[in-house]
Amino acid sequence: MTEPSEIWHLSAAELSRRYRQGTLTPAETARACLQRLDAVNPRLNAVIARRDEAVLRDAQASAERHAAGRPLSALDGIPVSIKDNIQTGDQPTTWGSPALKDHRSDADEMPVARLREAGALIIGKTNLPEFALEGYTDNPLFGATVNPWNTALTPGGSSGGAVASVAAGVTPIALGTDGGGSIRRPASHCGLVGLKPSIGSIARGGGLPSLLLDLEVVGPLARTVADARALFEALRGPRASDRSSLSAAEASRQMARRKTLRVLYVPTLDGAPVDPEIADHCRRAMDVLGGLGHDVAEGAMPLDLTFMSQAWPIIGQVGVARMFERFPQWRAQASKKYHDLAEQGARQSAARLWSVLEDIETLRRDCVRAFEQYDVLVTPAAAALPWPAREAYPPVIDGREVGPRGHAVFTGWVNAAGLPALAVPVAPSAGGLPIGIQMIGRFGADDQLLDLGEAYEAAAPWAHRWPDL
Repeated sequence: MTEPSEIWHLSAAELSRRYRQGTLTPAETARACLQRLDAVNPRLNAVIARRDEAVLRDAQASAERHAAGRPLSALDGIPVSIKDNIQTGDQPTTWGSPALKDHRSDADEMPVARLREAGALIIGKTNLPEFALEGYTDNPLFGATVNPWNTALTPGGSSGGAVASVAAGVTPIALGTDGGGSIRRPASHCGLVGLKPSIGSIARGGGLPSLLLDLEVVGPLARTVADARALFEALRGPRASDRSSLSAAEASRQMARRKTLRVLYVPTLDGAPVDPEIADHCRRAMDVLGGLGHDVAEGAMPLDLTFMSQAWPIIGQVGVARMFERFPQWRAQASKKYHDLAEQGARQSAARLWSVLEDIETLRRDCVRAFEQYDVLVTPAAAALPWPAREAYPPVIDGREVGPRGHAVFTGWVNAAGLPALAVPVAPSAGGLPIGIQMIGRFGADDQLLDLGEAYEAAAPWAHRWPDL
């Protein structure tokens, strides 16, 4: 019998293998998962809603399927958490806001429905900032989530609860969302793998109101690339109700996988400051990619991203304004800063928003040309190491003052472009804090990035590193 203290260390792939061998059952895994949750969550505040009795029932049903040799998928019996802005029919979805503290959907959002169809064991919901619009994790309902590698610091955001729980061994995988880096940056702050898929690779439907146009996607978080791929495979695929999923599926089908990739490493964007340890370790990671036989160069970003600094705030402002217009009852209980954001959004002209949309379309066309020259663009996943948990952002990076998005300069444009991007760990800082790189591919190249990530992981493994809790 496998001891509970060992089970929480196991990857999703290893759990599945032991289920097939009959040396471990989903019921044992579920109990070990809940024990680990009891042990670490009081310190981390990562999981804010639990379904213990239900997950134990689900685990027993999964165990019976495995015993009969009829598992539903590779994820049958694998524990997973759901970020609290993805709707679940059996639990509230609060979005981290008092405005939605009693909000409950009648049904699962499509990715959650697919997880249930795959037999995954949903343990509950993970914490996030209010309306998932900030790069750290704190809100008026549940408070701050902290980083398992240093509990005085943030795990990032907005998928902060998701990454903290996976990094601490509560579950091997988690479902997050990424509207401007909310999977990739937290993954880099907690030593995890995070995939932001191409727009439409994971079909959406039945979710909360969009605050970021089509820029926000659902994606996997995991300790290994193989586990991230398994979760992605369970979630991906088109649905007629999500037209973008049809184009993503076709782009993926047509994508030719190259053995030798043309890689461009971009160390900064327009001279933005980057923490020196991040800069050093990310550049060293390029030696690993070169050692794998890829053609690696270093240079400037082959895209004009100057519009993003002005366009990005406008998208969120108008999104919140429209949400409060549609749901005025939510406005009354939302935090004041979102009232202010909505007022700013209401003052934006239709012509200004139209200009932003045109700039986004231009960027998407420009990306096609950029990826004729390169197969993969690589940047740091975040410009700063984790900062104090209750501060919204680090005000200084490498001795220079920065604004709220200074730590996030590398990620938001990828959402605007609709491209896939994979965050994987590199060597940690001298103080033991995780650091990650971001690998970006052309539209539909999600599988190529996962292939590259797996090869990198084999050459420079990280899954053996655990925080001391």
